[in-house]
Amino acid sequence: MRQTGAAVLHEVTLPDGRRADLFCIGRKGELTIVEVKSSIEDWRADAKWPDYLDWCDSFYVAVAADFPQELIPVEAGLIVADAWGGAILRPSPLRAVAAARRKALLIDAARLGAERLARLEDPDAI
Repeated sequence: MRQTGAAVLHEVTLPDGRRADLFCIGRKGELTIVEVKSSIEDWRADAKWPDYLDWCDSFYVAVAADFPQELIPVEAGLIVADAWGGAILRPSPLRAVAAARRKALLIDAARLGAERLARLEDPDAI
């Protein structure tokens, strides 16, 4: 996602309590969530992906090359990735996040990023 120009935060808790594997912010403030699935079992056990759609402009599922791609619904974009990189094989349908929600999410993301950086710089900080 960084190769697309997005800033990326890992493991971001959303206001509804769900946790996005990757929460990405594009150069114009567009919001993308990527859910990473490690196996078919992981995908089948996790039916919560539609809950992410209200919190982003685009939503992707990232899987390994040998994952059966037909399992990923058309409502989600598809990324095939490995330890060295990834490729968007199917773009996500676009849906607009409401302006007030976008602002709140951007503020939350900025605060989270700043707090994580502060903890790296000073692990003993409260």
